[in-house]
Amino acid sequence: MNEFHENMSYTAEVLIGRAMVVAYAELLGDRNPLHLDRDFAAKTKFGKPIVHGGILFGQISRILGTEFPGAGTVYLSQLINFHSPVFIDDKLRFELTITERLPKDGATVSVQITNASHELVADGVARIKLPNWCLLRRVERNAVE
Repeated sequence: MNEFHENMSYTAEVLIGRAMVVAYAELLGDRNPLHLDRDFAAKTKFGKPIVHGGILFGQISRILGTEFPGAGTVYLSQLINFHSPVFIDDKLRFELTITERLPKDGATVSVQITNASHELVADGVARIKLPNWCLLRRVERNAVE
C-alpha cells in the first residue's frame, strides 16, 4: 500500500479477552473492580465486568502503527466517544477510514468500533503523520516523472 488517499478504509477484528484486560490492569495499575471483579460489576448497571476504554485506544494505536498505514505512522491525537460498554470476550470490529489528507503529510482517520451484534460501541477521529516509507516512495515517483 504505497498511496494513502481519502476514503481508503481498513478493517480489523479483535477479540478482547480476559487476559488482555488483566494484563492492562497490571501494567497500568488500573485495578478498578468494575473491570476485574465479577461480583462488584454484577451490582452495577452493566451487570458484569467491562473492558477498560484505554484498551480500545491501544488497539487503535496498534492498528495504525502496524497495519494501516503501518510501521512508522505517528499517532498524533485521538477523540473517542464511547456509546456502549465492551465486555470481556467481545469480538470487536475496528473500521478506520482516511477522511482527509492534511498538510505536512498528515491525515485524519475516522474510527468506528462495533461489536459482534453490529452495535456501535465507540467512534471518533484520529490524526496521524503518515510513515516515511510512504512519503519516500512518493518523492521517488515524482523525481522519475
